[in-house]
Amino acid sequence: MSIEMERPIPYETIQQWKHEVQEAKDPFIAGVPKIELHVHIEGTLFPELRWKLAQRNGITLHSNRLNKDFHSLEELKEAYNLLEPRSIKGANQVSAFFEAYYGGMEVLRKEEDFYELAREYFARISEMNVRYVEVFFDPQAHTRRGVALGVVMGGLRKASIEAEKEFNVKSQWIMCMLRDLPPEEALATYEAALPYRDMIVAIGLDGNEYNRPPALFEELFVRARNDGFRVTCHCDVTQKDTHEHIRQVAESVAKTGADRIDHGLDAAELPELVNLIKKREIGMTLCPWAYVRHHTEPNLFSHIRTLFNAGIKINISSDGPALMEGNWVIHNLLLTRQKCGFTNGEIAKVERDSVEMCWADAETKRRLIGEIDGFCASFVSAVVK
Repeated sequence: MSIEMERPIPYETIQQWKHEVQEAKDPFIAGVPKIELHVHIEGTLFPELRWKLAQRNGITLHSNRLNKDFHSLEELKEAYNLLEPRSIKGANQVSAFFEAYYGGMEVLRKEEDFYELAREYFARISEMNVRYVEVFFDPQAHTRRGVALGVVMGGLRKASIEAEKEFNVKSQWIMCMLRDLPPEEALATYEAALPYRDMIVAIGLDGNEYNRPPALFEELFVRARNDGFRVTCHCDVTQKDTHEHIRQVAESVAKTGADRIDHGLDAAELPELVNLIKKREIGMTLCPWAYVRHHTEPNLFSHIRTLFNAGIKINISSDGPALMEGNWVIHNLLLTRQKCGFTNGEIAKVERDSVEMCWADAETKRRLIGEIDGFCASFVSAVVK
């Protein structure tokens, strides 16, 4: 079963917003040191690299949704207008987003492919003054294709080490399990990944959420927390039972609730959920460009403002810029600025709160706060002069 949702925001409006933020000159947002806590490394696979890896690995690129092979990079690029198709919710769906996301992974076969993907991401965000990241990866999406976990981890590790040395970007990884696969498979993948625990800071849950509540994976989350990992879960917007999913993540996952909520924007619709998240001091990772196909304009931006004004710590991130028509973390911050009216002080608070809710060590957090405060002080001084 699948449900095609009515388009809440016209595509022409979305394109206008995209043009505005991608052309915007905002020295404060450009310069402030940034923290990214919600980005899928596979969602940074742009058509150019996908095409390059397909040629290198001898793979013919195909779209089941469009029922066509891609014979050139130009043809492939045309399929990445992914903010245009209507949102589809349901089981066994063939949505534009999921097809591009999981379908794109077929070109990731060798350690050098994963390395090149991650290195390109780190290089790009360093230009936006992103200083610390916690990056999602989906091991099951690769192992089920016959790619060994060691191949995945080897490429990501090499890129992380180089990013810190060359780009001054420090990173940790969040291993996400696919919620549309059996919990037993998630546990098996977890066991297989334990030799790489020095890279992995947290266990997450992503994929198609339709009729797949977080509670199904309770055994995994309890095990992960007992083993010293942080716990986080995606709670998709406008999804069936989303409020109950948010409640589980905030209150009962891993017995006492998760350490963070990914998305979860619709919590703003129920004061009891807002109060619960605030009381438990759970941070939320929000990606405004990921919601433009799902929410009306008033709801989307008022929800962000509601959560922020309630005193909940939020982080603004990109989710998957390749799937959001090239909208990176800086463009998500700019959209938040333009549509929610965030001031410089509020943008700075978002970044400081992001440091507090991230899982870096104490020294890294101290350094990041110092960089943010130093930038803000120098920016004010320059404006006064």
